[in-house]
Amino acid sequence: MRNKLMKWKQPTILLTSAGIAGVGDFIYLVAINILVFQMTGSATAVAGLWIITPAVNVLTKFWTGSFIDYRSKRKIMIATYLARAVLVFCIPFLPSIWFIYIVLVGLSIAQAFFIPSSMTYTTQLIPKEIRKRYNSIRSLTSSGAFIIGPAIAGTLILISDVDTALFLNASSFILAALLLILLPETDMHDKESIPSLSVQQIKEDFSISILFIKENSYVAIVYMTFIAMTLFAFAADTQEVVFTQSIVGLSETDYSLLISITGIGSVIGAFLVSIFSNQFSLRYLISIGIFMQTVGYIIYAFAWSFLSIAVGFIILGFFNTFLNAGIVTFYQNNVPVHLMGRVTSIFQLLQSFFQIVLVLLVGTVAEIIPLRVTIIILVIGMLLASAIVIINVFKQKKERYFIEC
Repeated sequence: MRNKLMKWKQPTILLTSAGIAGVGDFIYLVAINILVFQMTGSATAVAGLWIITPAVNVLTKFWTGSFIDYRSKRKIMIATYLARAVLVFCIPFLPSIWFIYIVLVGLSIAQAFFIPSSMTYTTQLIPKEIRKRYNSIRSLTSSGAFIIGPAIAGTLILISDVDTALFLNASSFILAALLLILLPETDMHDKESIPSLSVQQIKEDFSISILFIKENSYVAIVYMTFIAMTLFAFAADTQEVVFTQSIVGLSETDYSLLISITGIGSVIGAFLVSIFSNQFSLRYLISIGIFMQTVGYIIYAFAWSFLSIAVGFIILGFFNTFLNAGIVTFYQNNVPVHLMGRVTSIFQLLQSFFQIVLVLLVGTVAEIIPLRVTIIILVIGMLLASAIVIINVFKQKKERYFIEC
């Protein structure tokens, strides 16, 4: 028992850090949307918030992996948390929306460094035999943050103001960084051997990453098809408010309740996965998760009432945690740690590029054809992507990719 507790000591600290930052992220998401709308009164200005992060990713992901893989992932995570804390703290004092957008670009750059660093550091720190359970619990903390963060933000804005919510968000990043200081260093790079971040070095690293993806096409196909699924889902989500209110005829209160229901479904699903993760193989976590999430979106696309949308949202929220726990563990187990920063950056570069294209395309198409038809087309894309993932996951000759210890 003592050995088991010691094995989970460091993962628990990392989970706590991620959970606190996750709550902060959702506080920020609510606060910044409200702040921008208060300052501009423009829905377009608010929509611009959704484009900044993928646009920054397209401009930065070419070289962030080269920087990350040769340096301490833990220190990068700490530095980005502190940078985000400072930037968020400054937002209430900014005089115009353009200064806020500049700060948001800075936050997106910090996030561009943080995500590949976090993925790699987690893989380094968490032993392979407990990664699936760790990722299941991580899904639980993310789902909890999805409910707790907006609730805290809403309460603070109601009793105080948006600035207070942002100050709390900055404090959450500082606390998350302090917890990371308690964790061990997993990178032992010799400073003399670290290559400088040059154009030539970036080209070489990019070529190495592309070569790995070509030589490990199975891993790339499964992961990229999963990304395609998330892109279709994201594009559908951007039209969620319009669809539920204009097409189905729900009120703003109904929509808020639906978001809460989705969060509750996600928390319940994550809770069950965290408890029973060892009873599910990676193959079943991924296939059940992606199929049932697609079913949830199918119900949503053909919904005609609050109840029908609620059923769809509960299903997709519940099974989203299955999919995330499975696919993250699969990825960590099959991408070498020394390449993970660069490979992750390339995948995120592609994801961000297509995210921008798809969001703009869906926004344009929705003006030409009925919105329900647009959502149904996106759902058909999800269905095809999920079928490809499931077929590939259950190929008999690929069992070695799903070994868990």
